[in-house]
Order: sequence, then structure tokens, then C-alpha cells
Amino acid sequence: MRRRLLSLLAVLTLLILPLPGPAGTLPAQDLQPLEIATKSGVHIFGVEMAITPEEQAKGLMFRRELAEKQGMLFDFHREQPTSFWMKNTYVSLDMIFIRADGRILRIAENTVPLSEALVPSGGPVRAVLEVVAGTAKKLGIVPGDRVTHPIFSGR
Repeated sequence: MRRRLLSLLAVLTLLILPLPGPAGTLPAQDLQPLEIATKSGVHIFGVEMAITPEEQAKGLMFRRELAEKQGMLFDFHREQPTSFWMKNTYVSLDMIFIRADGRILRIAENTVPLSEALVPSGGPVRAVLEVVAGTAKKLGIVPGDRVTHPIFSGR
């Protein structure tokens, strides 16, 4: 019952998320709900999926803004070490590295726009969630917190 209520709440939240600006954020209907359970509560995001190698290579490159409570979820389909960079990415991001069971392994906060420095996962991860820089600190998201989305086995 509680899961059903949370799922309904997630869907309703996506319907009222702000519509994107002209810089490339997505309309709410193109986003999937993702939840992060922290000590301060459950936080719901609308995420664009990056599943194919082409989508993952492009990521959030060339976008000039990203709405709060929105992000991009990179699904690698299995756990593996990975690294990201900020080449051609104009928006500073928090990169949240997530294990296959949905637990956060590591958070790279406030990444530097346009940097070619590698940002490593710090171990094997199933996915990476990119959100606006400062989100993790603002919402109290820390390693060990649980992410709920259909790709994670801990759901």
C-alpha cells in the first residue's frame, strides 16, 4: 500500500514539475520518477534516461541550464567502475554514483563546467545520476542513501 501511494505521489509530482526553459531541459512527460530516501525524507526527481552508448556519450553536454528536481540517469545495465567528465557541459553538476542495489556509493559535488578532468565512480556502479550542483548538500543526500527506480534491484 505504501509503495503504491509513493508511486502515485511520484507521478503526481512529475505532473507539476516546472516546464523547461529554452535551454534544453525536458518536459515533465519525458521524465521518469526517481526517489532518494535520506535522513531528511524522500526526495523525488524527474529523470531523463541515458541508456544507449550515444545517449551516454552526449549526456547533458551543451545544455545551458537544468531545472531543480530534474536530472539525467545513466544506466550501465550492470555494475562497473566508470568515470565522467564535464567536457562541453556548461552546468555545474552533482554526480551521484549508485550501486545495483540502489545504494549511493559516492557523490562528486559541484563539478567544474567544461573540465576534461575525470570524475571517477570510486568503485563498481550500476548508474550515475546527474543533478544541479548543490542538490546533494541542500537535500542532505549522502553515500549510503537509497535510490528507488525500476533499474535497481533493491527496489
